[in-house]
Amino acid sequence: MRTLPRFTFGVGDRFAHQAEAQLAAFERLAADGVVVAPVWNKSNREHTFIGSEPPSVRAAAAAAVAARKWPHPWFVDADHIRLETVDRFLDSSDFFTIDVADSIGKPANDADVAEFLARHPELTSAVTIPGIAQPIPLSAEASASVARTYLLACREAGEIYRHIHGRRGDDGAIEVSMDETDIAQTPPVLLVILALLADEGVPLQTIAPKFTGRFNKGVDYVGDLAGFEKEFSDDVAVLAFAAERYGLPRNLKLSVHSGSDKFSLYPVIRRIVERMGAGLHLKTAGTTWLEEMIGLAEAGGDGLVLAKEIYAYAYDHLDEFCAPYATVIDIDRTKLPAPADVASWTGPQLAAALRHVPSNPAFNPHMRQLVHVSFKVAAKQGKRYTDLLVANRDVVAKQVTENIYDRHLRPLFATTGA
Repeated sequence: MRTLPRFTFGVGDRFAHQAEAQLAAFERLAADGVVVAPVWNKSNREHTFIGSEPPSVRAAAAAAVAARKWPHPWFVDADHIRLETVDRFLDSSDFFTIDVADSIGKPANDADVAEFLARHPELTSAVTIPGIAQPIPLSAEASASVARTYLLACREAGEIYRHIHGRRGDDGAIEVSMDETDIAQTPPVLLVILALLADEGVPLQTIAPKFTGRFNKGVDYVGDLAGFEKEFSDDVAVLAFAAERYGLPRNLKLSVHSGSDKFSLYPVIRRIVERMGAGLHLKTAGTTWLEEMIGLAEAGGDGLVLAKEIYAYAYDHLDEFCAPYATVIDIDRTKLPAPADVASWTGPQLAAALRHVPSNPAFNPHMRQLVHVSFKVAAKQGKRYTDLLVANRDVVAKQVTENIYDRHLRPLFATTGA
């Protein structure tokens, strides 16, 4: 299998115009002495909304890598694939995020659960794990409950992995995603899940659990930071233990989905990664699209006109655009400026409202979240939108590069070492 480096960072490029600007941020970090591998990702849903095809992601990434002569590893992620969608990604991807969230909670039969517990008597009582002060609280009843909830999801992950392996052999890195569900997977639950995946023969190198707290799109984490720190640290210890105990890849690491803009978590994550010598995959969620909007606003002229139009349309269709993302956004309608007011704003005013700088009193997290989930409006504009990206390439690229480097890569990785 393709072996992932210690640090990987997922970047989306919904309209396939910012790969070079994104890569420039990784170059700056490499110049600081830390190499992080970019992973370009685009989900089946996003391809459907935009009207693009998976090979376009590899083409844009490969062109950027060639143009900038990037000498380090890079990947293209088949993001949130399922068995019914994976085939269109097989030829152009080398990183596969297997999403089994829809199968979580489908009850496994009692015989399968009993068979799992018979294979894993170590999970029927408390488990001592290096790096965790107290034993992980498990029992036969608790592990049976987890297996009943997650066994079919893990079996599905195995089926999808074997399908990928049948077509690509070992030429692909595997991630399993379980974050798009309602209930967080605590460290004891994660340990049982990893045993289930090992039984299925899935050589996952990253796993994306649902963490406690809210990971809203485009804004900071909402939750107990101290609680997250303990949970994340225990999760890292669980992964190291499971890799050794169940024969999973030794570079198995946590994946933080919707990890962009979670500025309050970055010092926590960095401390744990440094202290435990762990790896990390963090995947951004739409942040580059937002920087395109900010860049068009800053550019003024026709770019600013279109940015205002996109916001006005999103404002008028708020329920439509927000419904699919209800669990990962938190918008107070009363704090959204009326389009008639935004129409009189300057470019820097609109950019400041959307740019995620919490210390700036002009920043509006509600406006940012609404624009975040409204990229379909730009897609409907077609060439009008992409032509403006080309016409304002330099100012847009500046926003993209600075956002990834200054607000994401440096806080996460600049002091972690190679």
